[in-house]
Amino acid sequence: MKWYTKIPSPLIMLFLIILVVAAMTWLLPAGLYERMEVSGRMRVVPGSYGEVEATPLGLFDIFKAFPEGYKRATPIIFICLASALMFSLLERSKTIENVIGRVVYLMGGGKQSPQPEHGLRADGTVQKPAMKQGRAEILLVLLTLVYGLLGIMVGYENNIATIPIAAIVVLALGGDLVLAAGVSVGGMTVAFGLSPINFYTVGNGHLIADLPLFSGAWLRTILCTGGLALIAWYNVRYYRRLIANPESGIGRGLDTEGMKLSKPLEAYAISGKNWMLLVIFLLGLAAVLYGVFNIKGFHINDTSAIFLMVTVALALASGLSGKEVTDAGFHSIAQMAPATFIIGMATTVSVLMEQGQIQDTISNGLANALSGLPTYLSAIGMSIGQSGLNLLIPSGSGQAMATLPVMIPLGNELGLSPQISILAFQIGDGVTNLFNPSLGGLVAMLSLCRVPFDRWLRFALPLTGMLLVWAWLGLLLAVAVGYS
Repeated sequence: MKWYTKIPSPLIMLFLIILVVAAMTWLLPAGLYERMEVSGRMRVVPGSYGEVEATPLGLFDIFKAFPEGYKRATPIIFICLASALMFSLLERSKTIENVIGRVVYLMGGGKQSPQPEHGLRADGTVQKPAMKQGRAEILLVLLTLVYGLLGIMVGYENNIATIPIAAIVVLALGGDLVLAAGVSVGGMTVAFGLSPINFYTVGNGHLIADLPLFSGAWLRTILCTGGLALIAWYNVRYYRRLIANPESGIGRGLDTEGMKLSKPLEAYAISGKNWMLLVIFLLGLAAVLYGVFNIKGFHINDTSAIFLMVTVALALASGLSGKEVTDAGFHSIAQMAPATFIIGMATTVSVLMEQGQIQDTISNGLANALSGLPTYLSAIGMSIGQSGLNLLIPSGSGQAMATLPVMIPLGNELGLSPQISILAFQIGDGVTNLFNPSLGGLVAMLSLCRVPFDRWLRFALPLTGMLLVWAWLGLLLAVAVGYS
C-alpha cells in the first residue's frame, strides 16, 4: 500500500489536531504573557511570561468551541461562498469557457475535440494538448507568475475568485486539475508566503521590531523570485510527465464538469453578452484592487461585498431565468460547503488554544528550546518551530503578534538580528502554508479546483521540501552576511 493512500481527509486531520490541542491543555501548564496595546492591536510584552491557573478542556468544552470557531471564520467562509456564486453565473452563461476557448485558439491552438476526461479520448487514444507543447509550457509559466504576482500584491483570500479560471485554461492545454491548482493555488501561496511586502508577516514583524516597514527587501525579493521560478519549473515538469503518460496524472478521474472545453477550439466565439459579463467581472476585480491599494482599512468583508454586487449585476445581465440563476447558485454553494465546514473547524483549533491558555506556553517553550543552539542552527530551528506553530495558528498576523515579541529579543541574545528572526518566521509560516490543513483559504481554493487534499499533498509535499531547502539557504546567507 502506497503512503498517500493512508492520508486522511482534512476533516479527520483537523479533528485529530483538535483532540491533540485539548489533550495539551491537560499536559502543559497554562501561561500568559502580559500584553499592551500598540497601534490599536494587543502585543506581547517580552520577558513577561508567567504561569496561571490551568483551564483544561473537557469533552463538552471541545464541542462548545466549534460554534465560536465558525463565528470567527465567518469572513473567510462568506468570501468563499460569494466567489462561488459569482463564478457559477460566469460558468452557466458560458462566458469563461467561450473567452478561454477563443484565446487559446488565437494563441496557436489547433483543431481540438471535446475532452471527456483528462488525457484520454472515448476510444482510449491519447488526447493531444490544445496547442504546441512549447507554447503551452510558456503559458503555464506565465500563468504561475501572474498568480504569484496576485499573491504578492493583493493578498490571499482576496484572489479566490480567480482560481477557476486557471482550471479551465490548464484543462484546455491538456493538463489536469492538480496542475491547475499548482499554477494558481501553488503560485499564489508561495508568492504570498515569501512576499517581500507581506504586511501580515513582514509588516507586523517590522512594526514589532521598530524597523522601517519592508526594509531589507532585497533578500526576500530574491527568495520570492527563486520560489516562484521553482514552482513554475515544477509545474512544467509535471505537465511534461502528464503529456507523455496521461495515466500518471495525480488528477486523473477528478470531476471536470463545467470546467473543460466542450467543443472544438475553432468553434468558440465571444458574443456581445459574453463581453458584457466579462467586463462586469473585470470591473469587480479592478474595484478590489483599487480598495486593496488605495483605501485604508479595506478588508476581506469589503471584497465579499464587491463580489456580491458583481453577482447581482451578472444575474441581471446574463439573460438567465430566475430558476437558472437559483440552480447555479445552489449548485456552487453545494460544491463549496465542504470547504467552508473545514474552515470553521480550522478556526476552532485557535479557539481551543486560547481557552486552554497554552498558546503562550508553546511560544515560551519554543524560545527556551532555541536558546542553547549555535547561531546558524538557531535560525533554522526558529523557522522549523514556526512551521509547527503554523498548524495551530494559521493566521500570519496572529502568529506574528504571539511569537515575534518573544523571538526577536531571543534572536538578539543568539546573535540573530531582528531582520533574521522575522525572515525565519516568514519562511516557517509561508512555505508550510502549501500543505497546512488549518489554513482555510488553501482548503477553499483547492475546493474551487475540485482537488481533494490527499491528491494535493502528493503534488505539494515534494515541492515544499525543495522550497524549504531554498529558503533555508537564504536564511543561512542572511546569518553569514549579518542581514539587518
